[in-house]
Amino acid sequence: MTSILTNSAAMAALQTLRSIDNSLETTQARVSSGLRVETAADNAAYWSIATTMRSDNRAISTVADALGLGAAKVDTAYTSLESVIEVMSEIKAKLVAAREPGVDKSKINEEIKELKNQLVSAAQSASFSGENWLYNTGSDALGVKSVVASFVRTAGGNVKVATLDFDTENSVLVDEGDASRGYLTKSIDADALSESPAGTAREYYLIDMGSPGAGSPIEIDTNTSYDDLDDMISVTDYIIKDLTNAASTLGAITKRINMQESFVATLGDVIDKGIGRLVDADMNEESTRLKALQTQQQLGIQSLSIANSSAENILQLFRQ
Repeated sequence: MTSILTNSAAMAALQTLRSIDNSLETTQARVSSGLRVETAADNAAYWSIATTMRSDNRAISTVADALGLGAAKVDTAYTSLESVIEVMSEIKAKLVAAREPGVDKSKINEEIKELKNQLVSAAQSASFSGENWLYNTGSDALGVKSVVASFVRTAGGNVKVATLDFDTENSVLVDEGDASRGYLTKSIDADALSESPAGTAREYYLIDMGSPGAGSPIEIDTNTSYDDLDDMISVTDYIIKDLTNAASTLGAITKRINMQESFVATLGDVIDKGIGRLVDADMNEESTRLKALQTQQQLGIQSLSIANSSAENILQLFRQ
């Protein structure tokens, strides 16, 4: 039946054209944004996962920055500690030289005094971003220092920030508040270090920061005996061993931070790749679809035009 009120062919053509236009709009949005899941309406599950993982990736990026800051602090402490070990080795060499008969012990002591000043200077200079792990000016111990190491999301969806901890008890060289807390300020019993302890304490300390511990300072003069020199050498060597262990610990932490930095960078890339698999548009596919839809749109417009013009043919029936 032909009707001038209801054009079924035009309705069908219009409906098809609307469908093509909607698909074309979606494809154009994907091409322009590069995303096939841009909003929750596109795919609620994938959009939710991608949004959460993008947020986590920003946190991981911040962890990478924190690791860089932590690495700088550790490197600063390690560099100063390495310098201190070198100076301590020089002090030990001076003490050994003082054991030679006929040497001027007072001049050697002046050299040792300057080397001590260098030790203090190196410890004071080991500061980065307001933190110094080698020199303590407060009444309380420096305590445990933490470096942000990772951002973790558990299977249950909970998040936490993991840290890499370092106890500065293993690194403090000079402590103004309590001499016993610093490697260079605390007293060490030379008798306890000997192979055959006599049971009588012979304590020595290297640096006096105003509150020295028990015992005598490591300094010499013309009256210093060979036995005293042996004790000083023994104590100095013991301090060097402690400092070497501390440097080894810092070196291990540096290695751990470097490994974690590499892991965090790789993890961020992997998460970005995973997000891309969920929400990124395949541009080859979308460009092909766009071309096809543009062709369909042109055909749809032509079909609608033909369907609309069919009503005009009815006029032929009324012409004489």
